[in-house]
Amino acid sequence: MEVDPILTVDRPRLVLDCSNVRQLDSAGIQVLLHCLEEAMKRNGDVKLAGVPAAAAAILELTKVNGLFEAFDNTADAVDSFYQFPTHAFQPPLQPDYPTSASESVS
Repeated sequence: MEVDPILTVDRPRLVLDCSNVRQLDSAGIQVLLHCLEEAMKRNGDVKLAGVPAAAAAILELTKVNGLFEAFDNTADAVDSFYQFPTHAFQPPLQPDYPTSASESVS
């Protein structure tokens, strides 16, 4: 499947099913990075699904694993696009310094 047309839309959200990947070399990593770069240019994202252990090890060795969210299956990866990020529900940080005018230094 050709992915470039998918990546040219506004806010592309792409899930790459990696369950049939038997070997991941530098060319494969370049394809993943190209997809991510093009998606991010348009405020989108690329997520990986079903990454086999050998491919996951290569992604970790090349430090590429931190750039992608990976899921056990495509359904979970697709669903993740429709969930709010957990940081959206965290309370705002409180400053460690005085904020009222009476506490300010003159």
